[in-house]
Amino acid sequence: MTTAEIGHPPAWWAELLGAGDRFDAASVAEGLSDEIIPRITSRLLRREAELAADAVVRHLRRPAVAELSSRSAQAVDRLRATVARLDERASAGNGLDEAYALCLVLRGEYAEGTALASRFVPTAPLLKVVVEGLRLERFDKSLALRLMRAGQSPTAAVRSGLAVGRYGWWPSWLLTIVAERSLAGTLDEPAIRALDQCAYAELTPTQARVARRLLAGDADLVESTAQRLESLGAFAAAGKLRAGDLTAVALAARMVPL
Repeated sequence: MTTAEIGHPPAWWAELLGAGDRFDAASVAEGLSDEIIPRITSRLLRREAELAADAVVRHLRRPAVAELSSRSAQAVDRLRATVARLDERASAGNGLDEAYALCLVLRGEYAEGTALASRFVPTAPLLKVVVEGLRLERFDKSLALRLMRAGQSPTAAVRSGLAVGRYGWWPSWLLTIVAERSLAGTLDEPAIRALDQCAYAELTPTQARVARRLLAGDADLVESTAQRLESLGAFAAAGKLRAGDLTAVALAARMVPL
Protein backbone atom coordinates (compact mmCIF):
# COMPACT_ATOMS: atom_id res chain seq x y z
CA MET A 1 0.00 0.00 0.00
CA THR A 2 1.07 3.58 -0.50
CA THR A 3 -0.20 6.84 0.90
CA ALA A 4 -2.71 8.32 -1.50
CA GLU A 5 -2.53 12.04 -1.85
CA ILE A 6 -6.15 12.69 -1.05
CA GLY A 7 -6.65 15.94 0.80
CA HIS A 8 -3.36 17.38 1.94
CA PRO A 9 -0.27 15.46 0.77
CA PRO A 10 2.50 14.33 3.15
CA ALA A 11 4.62 17.40 2.33
CA TRP A 12 1.83 19.68 3.57
CA TRP A 13 1.58 17.83 6.87
CA ALA A 14 5.37 17.75 7.17
CA GLU A 15 5.41 21.55 6.85
CA LEU A 16 2.90 21.83 9.68
CA LEU A 17 4.69 19.30 11.86
CA GLY A 18 7.90 21.28 11.47
CA ALA A 19 6.33 24.60 12.49
CA GLY A 20 7.44 24.35 16.13
CA ASP A 21 10.41 23.19 18.14
CA ARG A 22 8.47 21.61 21.05
CA PHE A 23 6.74 18.83 19.14
CA ASP A 24 4.95 16.41 21.49
CA ALA A 25 5.18 13.05 19.73
CA ALA A 26 3.21 11.22 22.44
CA SER A 27 0.31 13.67 22.14
CA VAL A 28 0.19 13.44 18.36
CA ALA A 29 0.51 9.64 18.30
CA GLU A 30 -2.26 9.30 20.86
CA GLY A 31 -4.53 11.86 19.18
CA LEU A 32 -4.15 10.37 15.71
CA SER A 33 -4.67 6.86 17.09
CA ASP A 34 -7.91 7.99 18.71
CA GLU A 35 -9.11 9.29 15.34
CA ILE A 36 -8.01 6.28 13.29
CA ILE A 37 -8.67 3.20 15.45
CA PRO A 38 -12.49 3.52 15.75
CA ARG A 39 -12.65 3.37 11.96
CA ILE A 40 -11.05 -0.10 11.82
CA THR A 41 -14.08 -2.33 11.29
CA SER A 42 -12.45 -5.68 12.11
CA ARG A 43 -12.76 -6.20 15.88
CA LEU A 44 -9.62 -8.34 16.10
CA LEU A 45 -7.55 -5.94 14.03
CA ARG A 46 -8.90 -3.00 16.00
CA ARG A 47 -7.90 -4.67 19.29
CA GLU A 48 -4.38 -5.27 18.01
CA ALA A 49 -4.22 -1.67 16.85
CA GLU A 50 -5.27 -0.49 20.33
CA LEU A 51 -2.54 -2.56 21.97
CA ALA A 52 0.10 -1.23 19.57
CA ALA A 53 -0.99 2.38 20.05
CA ASP A 54 -0.98 2.01 23.84
CA ALA A 55 2.53 0.53 23.79
CA VAL A 56 3.90 3.27 21.54
CA VAL A 57 2.35 6.13 23.51
CA ARG A 58 3.70 4.68 26.78
CA HIS A 59 7.16 4.54 25.22
CA LEU A 60 6.97 8.08 23.83
CA ARG A 61 6.01 9.38 27.25
CA ARG A 62 8.96 7.62 28.87
CA PRO A 63 11.51 7.23 26.04
CA ALA A 64 14.41 6.40 28.36
CA VAL A 65 12.80 3.17 29.62
CA ALA A 66 14.30 0.34 27.57
CA GLU A 67 11.52 -2.13 28.38
CA LEU A 68 8.86 0.21 27.04
CA SER A 69 10.91 0.76 23.89
CA SER A 70 11.11 -3.00 23.30
CA ARG A 71 7.39 -3.52 23.90
CA SER A 72 6.58 -0.65 21.56
CA ALA A 73 8.69 -2.06 18.72
CA GLN A 74 7.24 -5.55 19.17
CA ALA A 75 3.66 -4.32 19.22
CA VAL A 76 4.12 -2.29 16.03
CA ASP A 77 5.84 -5.24 14.32
CA ARG A 78 2.90 -7.49 15.22
CA LEU A 79 0.42 -4.99 13.84
CA ARG A 80 2.41 -4.54 10.63
CA ALA A 81 2.65 -8.31 10.17
CA THR A 82 -1.09 -8.71 10.66
CA VAL A 83 -1.86 -5.96 8.16
CA ALA A 84 0.53 -7.49 5.62
CA ARG A 85 -1.01 -10.93 6.06
CA LEU A 86 -4.54 -9.65 5.63
CA ASP A 87 -3.47 -7.59 2.63
CA GLU A 88 -2.10 -10.70 0.93
CA ARG A 89 -5.48 -12.35 1.42
CA ALA A 90 -7.17 -9.34 -0.18
CA SER A 91 -9.38 -8.91 2.86
CA ALA A 92 -11.15 -5.75 1.81
CA GLY A 93 -13.47 -3.75 4.01
CA ASN A 94 -11.95 -4.61 7.37
CA GLY A 95 -9.96 -1.44 7.97
CA LEU A 96 -6.66 -2.26 6.28
CA ASP A 97 -6.07 1.27 5.03
CA GLU A 98 -6.89 2.58 8.48
CA ALA A 99 -4.56 0.08 10.13
CA TYR A 100 -1.81 0.88 7.65
CA ALA A 101 -2.17 4.60 8.39
CA LEU A 102 -1.88 3.79 12.07
CA CYS A 103 1.28 1.77 11.44
CA LEU A 104 2.85 4.79 9.78
CA VAL A 105 1.92 7.01 12.73
CA LEU A 106 3.22 4.54 15.29
CA ARG A 107 6.51 4.26 13.38
CA GLY A 108 6.93 8.01 13.67
CA GLU A 109 6.04 8.72 10.03
CA TYR A 110 3.48 11.30 11.09
CA ALA A 111 3.21 13.23 7.83
CA GLU A 112 2.66 10.10 5.73
CA GLY A 113 0.29 8.56 8.27
CA THR A 114 -1.79 11.71 8.61
CA ALA A 115 -1.98 12.14 4.83
CA LEU A 116 -3.33 8.60 4.48
CA ALA A 117 -5.67 9.05 7.44
CA SER A 118 -7.18 12.08 5.69
CA ARG A 119 -8.82 9.64 3.28
CA PHE A 120 -11.23 8.55 6.00
CA VAL A 121 -10.88 11.08 8.84
CA PRO A 122 -12.14 14.67 8.41
CA THR A 123 -9.37 17.25 8.14
CA ALA A 124 -10.54 19.36 11.11
CA PRO A 125 -9.81 16.80 13.87
CA LEU A 126 -6.49 15.86 12.27
CA LEU A 127 -5.47 19.51 12.20
CA LYS A 128 -6.49 19.95 15.82
CA VAL A 129 -4.41 16.97 16.94
CA VAL A 130 -1.29 18.11 15.12
CA VAL A 131 -1.57 21.78 16.09
CA GLU A 132 -2.06 20.89 19.75
CA GLY A 133 0.98 18.63 19.53
CA LEU A 134 3.16 21.54 18.41
CA ARG A 135 2.89 22.96 21.96
CA LEU A 136 3.30 26.53 20.73
CA GLU A 137 3.27 29.25 23.39
CA ARG A 138 1.30 32.48 23.06
CA PHE A 139 -0.44 31.06 20.04
CA ASP A 140 -3.95 31.66 18.71
CA LYS A 141 -4.83 28.10 17.75
CA SER A 142 -8.36 28.89 16.58
CA LEU A 143 -7.11 31.49 14.09
CA ALA A 144 -4.41 29.15 12.74
CA LEU A 145 -6.92 26.34 12.27
CA ARG A 146 -9.36 28.70 10.58
CA LEU A 147 -6.69 29.92 8.17
CA MET A 148 -5.56 26.41 7.23
CA ARG A 149 -9.16 25.34 6.64
CA ALA A 150 -9.48 28.41 4.40
CA GLY A 151 -6.50 27.27 2.32
CA GLN A 152 -3.55 29.06 3.93
CA SER A 153 -0.24 27.21 4.03
CA PRO A 154 0.80 25.82 7.43
CA THR A 155 3.72 28.25 7.64
CA ALA A 156 1.54 31.31 7.02
CA ALA A 157 -1.23 30.11 9.33
CA VAL A 158 1.15 29.37 12.20
CA ARG A 159 2.88 32.74 11.72
CA SER A 160 -0.48 34.49 11.99
CA GLY A 161 -1.47 32.46 15.03
CA LEU A 162 1.79 33.35 16.75
CA ALA A 163 1.38 37.03 15.88
CA VAL A 164 -2.10 37.21 17.35
CA GLY A 165 -1.06 35.18 20.38
CA ARG A 166 1.88 37.45 21.02
CA TYR A 167 -0.11 40.62 20.54
CA GLY A 168 -3.36 39.53 22.14
CA TRP A 169 -3.49 42.83 24.01
CA TRP A 170 -4.03 44.73 20.76
CA PRO A 171 -7.43 46.44 20.43
CA SER A 172 -10.12 44.51 18.60
CA TRP A 173 -9.97 46.66 15.47
CA LEU A 174 -6.30 45.73 15.00
CA LEU A 175 -6.97 42.04 15.60
CA THR A 176 -9.67 42.23 12.95
CA ILE A 177 -7.10 43.60 10.50
CA VAL A 178 -4.75 40.75 11.45
CA ALA A 179 -7.45 38.21 10.60
CA GLU A 180 -8.26 39.96 7.31
CA ARG A 181 -4.61 40.20 6.27
CA SER A 182 -4.00 36.62 7.32
CA LEU A 183 -6.81 35.36 5.12
CA ALA A 184 -5.48 37.49 2.26
CA GLY A 185 -1.93 36.22 2.82
CA THR A 186 -0.54 39.74 3.40
CA LEU A 187 0.36 39.57 7.09
CA ASP A 188 4.12 39.98 6.78
CA GLU A 189 6.64 41.36 9.28
CA PRO A 190 6.40 45.01 8.09
CA ALA A 191 2.62 44.84 8.53
CA ILE A 192 2.99 43.39 12.03
CA ARG A 193 5.44 46.14 13.01
CA ALA A 194 3.07 48.81 11.71
CA LEU A 195 0.12 47.34 13.56
CA ASP A 196 2.18 47.17 16.74
CA GLN A 197 3.01 50.85 16.42
CA CYS A 198 -0.68 51.65 16.00
CA ALA A 199 -1.45 49.67 19.15
CA TYR A 200 1.20 51.51 21.16
CA ALA A 201 -0.09 54.83 19.82
CA GLU A 202 -3.35 54.30 21.74
CA LEU A 203 -5.47 55.84 19.02
CA THR A 204 -8.91 57.28 19.64
CA PRO A 205 -11.84 55.63 17.81
CA THR A 206 -11.70 58.36 15.16
CA GLN A 207 -7.94 57.98 14.70
CA ALA A 208 -8.34 54.21 14.61
CA ARG A 209 -10.82 54.49 11.73
CA VAL A 210 -8.32 56.66 9.85
CA ALA A 211 -5.51 54.22 10.55
CA ARG A 212 -7.59 51.33 9.29
CA ARG A 213 -8.32 53.14 6.01
CA LEU A 214 -4.63 54.04 5.64
CA LEU A 215 -3.61 50.45 6.27
CA ALA A 216 -6.10 49.40 3.59
CA GLY A 217 -4.42 51.74 1.11
CA ASP A 218 -7.19 54.32 0.65
CA ALA A 219 -5.44 56.43 -2.02
CA ASP A 220 -7.36 59.67 -1.46
CA LEU A 221 -6.90 59.50 2.30
CA VAL A 222 -3.22 58.65 1.92
CA GLU A 223 -2.65 61.75 -0.21
CA SER A 224 -4.65 64.13 1.99
CA THR A 225 -2.96 62.76 5.12
CA ALA A 226 0.48 63.08 3.50
CA GLN A 227 -0.28 66.70 2.67
CA ARG A 228 -1.28 67.33 6.28
CA LEU A 229 1.97 65.76 7.47
CA GLU A 230 3.89 68.08 5.13
CA SER A 231 2.01 71.09 6.47
CA LEU A 232 3.20 70.08 9.94
CA GLY A 233 6.79 69.68 8.75
CA ALA A 234 6.81 65.87 8.80
CA PHE A 235 8.14 65.55 5.23
CA ALA A 236 9.90 62.22 5.79
CA ALA A 237 6.74 60.62 7.20
CA ALA A 238 4.69 62.02 4.31
CA GLY A 239 7.10 60.49 1.81
CA LYS A 240 6.97 57.13 3.57
CA LEU A 241 3.19 57.19 3.61
CA ARG A 242 2.99 57.90 -0.12
CA ALA A 243 5.51 55.12 -0.76
CA GLY A 244 3.33 52.61 1.04
CA ASP A 245 5.50 52.35 4.15
CA LEU A 246 3.03 51.24 6.81
CA THR A 247 5.27 52.35 9.65
CA ALA A 248 4.12 55.95 9.00
CA VAL A 249 0.46 55.08 9.61
CA ALA A 250 0.60 55.40 13.41
CA LEU A 251 2.15 58.87 13.24
CA ALA A 252 -0.28 59.99 10.56
CA ALA A 253 -3.29 58.76 12.53
CA ARG A 254 -2.09 60.47 15.71
CA MET A 255 -2.08 63.81 13.85
CA VAL A 256 -5.77 63.53 13.04
CA PRO A 257 -7.62 66.26 15.00
CA LEU A 258 -9.53 64.90 18.01
